[in-house]
Amino acid sequence: MPHNNQKKIAVINDICGFGRCSISVSLPVISALKVQCCPFPTSVFSNHTGFESFYSYDFTDHMERYANEWKRLDLKFNGILTGFLGSADQIGIVKDFLTAFKSEGTVTVIDPVMGDYGKLYPTYSPLLAQKMSELAAFADILTPNLTEACILTGTQYSPHIAEDGLYDICSKLCSRGPEKIVVSGIERDGDLENYIFEKGKQPVTVREHKVGPCRSGTGDVFSSIIAADAVNGMDIAESVYHASRFIAKVLRRTAELKLPKTDGICFEEFLYEIGEGI
Repeated sequence: MPHNNQKKIAVINDICGFGRCSISVSLPVISALKVQCCPFPTSVFSNHTGFESFYSYDFTDHMERYANEWKRLDLKFNGILTGFLGSADQIGIVKDFLTAFKSEGTVTVIDPVMGDYGKLYPTYSPLLAQKMSELAAFADILTPNLTEACILTGTQYSPHIAEDGLYDICSKLCSRGPEKIVVSGIERDGDLENYIFEKGKQPVTVREHKVGPCRSGTGDVFSSIIAADAVNGMDIAESVYHASRFIAKVLRRTAELKLPKTDGICFEEFLYEIGEGI
């Protein structure tokens, strides 16, 4: 089908009108990396849950029919990226989507958006966390933060976990399916570290200086770059360097503008740079 003449990534995540996160971030970032972004919404938010109030609409009841239309179009995806899921029911729908659309050569990147600072997000139930562990097995590349990596493996959370502890966590995750794992955003002496575990290779760490507070949507920028780079054939370690350098530069500019933490990062100012050389 001519539909499939261009590289495409299906992004299964929520749509957030304000706050720079989820599909609202993935769409411009993946597009700038010369890959078509095809949004598959799980929920619609006026603004993200970090604000004092927000309007949201659960898309669960529409997801299967949405996917069926893509089947009728015989769409083929070079990549599938999953992010925020709003209910345990959505895990089953996404697993069915992956079974239907993941073919040889499709790179699946799963960002298990579950929690931070050692705790599940308020919207996340223990059942949903358990089901997320099942979904993670479908990943070619898994991009948890440290909290999520600990939850997925039943490991006691510590913000100061040592390298050998990270190795053990990633080994457990790798044994369940994913061959590439990036534990992102680990705080080390004023830096942010990304720990890269690839089956059969020595782990690699990538550090950038932390600028300002943690901000909404940073993980979405990161996972979007990782997914598009993978579709473009980039090595995982090189991709993490690519994403980390870009985010560090954007964080510096965001701090200069004194934007509220809830407003995310002003990636638009440097978006033209992200696809240079591709």
